[in-house]
Amino acid sequence: MSSNGNSDWWRGGVIYQVYPRSFQDSDGDGMGDLAGITDRLDHIARLGVDAVWIAPFFTSPMADMGYDVSNYTDVDPIFGTLEDFDRLLARAHELGLKVIIDQVLSHTSDQHPWFLESRTGRDNPRADWYVWADPQPDGTPPNNWLSVFGGPAWEWDGVRKQYYLHNFLASQPDLNFHCEAVQDALLDTVRFWLDRGVDGFRLDTANFYFHDPELRSNPPIDAKVSAAGIGADAPDTNPYGMQNHVYSKSRPENIGFLERFRALLDEYEATASVGEIGDARAIQLTAEYTAGRRLHMAYTFDLLSDRFSADYIRNTVRRFEDAVTEGWVCYAFSNHDVMRHASRWGLSESALRVHTALLMCLRGTICLYQGEELGLEEAYVSYEELQDPYGKEFWPKFKGRDGCRTPMPWSADGPNGGFSDHKPWLPVAMEHLEKAVAVQDHEEGSLLNFYRDIIALRRMRPALTKGALELVEATEEVIAFVRKHEGRAPIFCAFNLGTGTQLVTLPDGAWAEIEGLGFQADLQNGVLTLPPEQAFIAEG
Repeated sequence: MSSNGNSDWWRGGVIYQVYPRSFQDSDGDGMGDLAGITDRLDHIARLGVDAVWIAPFFTSPMADMGYDVSNYTDVDPIFGTLEDFDRLLARAHELGLKVIIDQVLSHTSDQHPWFLESRTGRDNPRADWYVWADPQPDGTPPNNWLSVFGGPAWEWDGVRKQYYLHNFLASQPDLNFHCEAVQDALLDTVRFWLDRGVDGFRLDTANFYFHDPELRSNPPIDAKVSAAGIGADAPDTNPYGMQNHVYSKSRPENIGFLERFRALLDEYEATASVGEIGDARAIQLTAEYTAGRRLHMAYTFDLLSDRFSADYIRNTVRRFEDAVTEGWVCYAFSNHDVMRHASRWGLSESALRVHTALLMCLRGTICLYQGEELGLEEAYVSYEELQDPYGKEFWPKFKGRDGCRTPMPWSADGPNGGFSDHKPWLPVAMEHLEKAVAVQDHEEGSLLNFYRDIIALRRMRPALTKGALELVEATEEVIAFVRKHEGRAPIFCAFNLGTGTQLVTLPDGAWAEIEGLGFQADLQNGVLTLPPEQAFIAEG
């Protein structure tokens, strides 16, 4: 159970992400819904997590699976009703779970009433609510900005005879945050959900809110900047990664809006916010966005990338520890936007266990993605079955995000694994059925039960949830650190991500291994023998 009375519950907590379309279908239409989530909340609560994050369920044409919102204060009929959401919220709170919902503030659907009014002319009350710009003399777009989803970030509108900005799909026009009325209107929609009882928000594309008012073109990246990671927020098939996006996103004006957003949340008890930051400077932006009274925490794509090695993960953690001294980090290995990490990093089940233990011992808040606790790999989705517009644009080199969004397998029975009685919106991966919840639930030593155990270990030890982290010198294949918190017993952690046995010298102290996790290691005279894909967690 989560500590509902603790306003600091989010600091070091564990958040479970639900993708509503694919969690549980309650009405037989092949699409997951809010009532289905309510029916399955017991599974989430049994994991021992603190909160559930629900991806967008607002009214939407669904061009980008709900990330194109046409009404911020209602539920799309495919997911149910506001009453269904209220029941979900009440049940989650009964189970001790906080509820975080996804707020897509940077852009709306082109079917949102705000945009429909804005495009009618240049002198209507909402004429400046979106980013409109005149063409260049030759009729081309105002500058060289690119869309994350491919092509120019500008779409011509024949009604206004201007271009409008869209950082994603052309049907997702960007709001103009330089207009204070836009900020006010968005904060009113946030208040609507706070008044309804939600406990927090995940902010989609939190660094995309503001643009350069002078509309200056982005410079290209050079070799030095590229080596530092600029462009890492797009696959190499996408020319978006060839620009240094200094003018189209991550603008300094963002800070002022985040402070307004936080001030609103502070009017309500025990709320939290986590921002998504997609940028090559994401670690530095995390430090800026979570300092003071801004976002409570933020996550980046640094550990959601293809890059994988003990050295890379260790250096990433070190960079966060060095930069984010005042704020708070949220770590994840998988989510709805990237290939599942079991496939992305090519992990065996024993490797999944050691990586999960590593994640649960890091200093920060932890996000888990539905099915991660089952060890699900990326599913294959054919082009004919593909739904993701991002994947359709860059197929076949980049197959999009549908492979991590296929339905959750609840049982091994039937073709749909207990998800639905009807043909699902995406196919159920047959190889997922053998890893279904019902298969692993009562199997001693299953990965699902390992997740429950390691989450419980984290929750029971404040050093792991809120303590400081000190990296310890070890071999190249081993990540080792000590967690310490306010006079509590320190905890030493070591994780062998390599393929050979490693020897690690422990810091001075009397260390006693925390048993029951199923790892194999041998400690003799202060020297740890750590086999490959094994971990050692000990209390001092």
